[in-house]
Amino acid sequence: MPHRFHEVDVFTAVALRGNPLAVVHAAEDVPESAMADFARWTNFSETTFLLPPVDPAADYRVRIFTPGGELPFAGHPTLGSCWAWLEAGGRPQADDVVVQECGVGLVPVRRDGQRLAFAAPPLRRSGPVAADILARIVGALGIAPEDVRGHAWVDNGPGWCAVMLPTAEAVLALRPDAAALGGLALGVVGPQPDGHPTAFEVRAFVSTLGVAEDPVTGSLNAGLAQWLIGEGIAPARYVVSQGAALGRDGRVHVERVGDDIWIGGDVTPIVAGAVSLGV
Repeated sequence: MPHRFHEVDVFTAVALRGNPLAVVHAAEDVPESAMADFARWTNFSETTFLLPPVDPAADYRVRIFTPGGELPFAGHPTLGSCWAWLEAGGRPQADDVVVQECGVGLVPVRRDGQRLAFAAPPLRRSGPVAADILARIVGALGIAPEDVRGHAWVDNGPGWCAVMLPTAEAVLALRPDAAALGGLALGVVGPQPDGHPTAFEVRAFVSTLGVAEDPVTGSLNAGLAQWLIGEGIAPARYVVSQGAALGRDGRVHVERVGDDIWIGGDVTPIVAGAVSLGV
């Protein structure tokens, strides 16, 4: 039987400038093997499958697949899946928040006009990166050790670690050696010059997941925000640009409200229809 299907562009209000996501609805009859096959076939950084929740506090459950395997959490799939669930007629239990169930547990998603934002989940690993790993990162990026102005684990599920470079220009100039990065999921961030409409430029290198570079990355920006705001490097509210190195122009809106950090972005619909998965 065909399944209802959406393709959306996340972290952009302009079609084809953000990060694409494929969403399969009512996927409770889809075997895990077919989910993995379809994610490899779409070749998007992530493909998601919407399911009934197990936790009674959740509105829906999602499974998130990259071409290389399943993730317990990811940011742009959270926003895109929530948009698709609502578009298909989903009714949340609360008026002001949608609760997603995924591998890391429950993730609240708030609606702010047309924009959606998820609450950054707790970090699974934080603190400085070990010297040997940092040396591998420096070598893989082809930079000098003194170019690293800060580093930290910012792992909220996908395994992110991150380094800060002196400028956004230095971030955009990177041509990393993916093989040298090995199994690392690496984020790189650099401040924009004064007067730029965004505060930081970000890039995400995740070759082990089947994509060399992710265009716009919610989970990474959630972890980065917890690090940068926590260390006083970033203000409580700012906007990140990501994707320029890939011909995209994503915008990630970050805001701390009380103890929570919210990661927001626009979702732009691209394709709506039905998909046959052969099951």
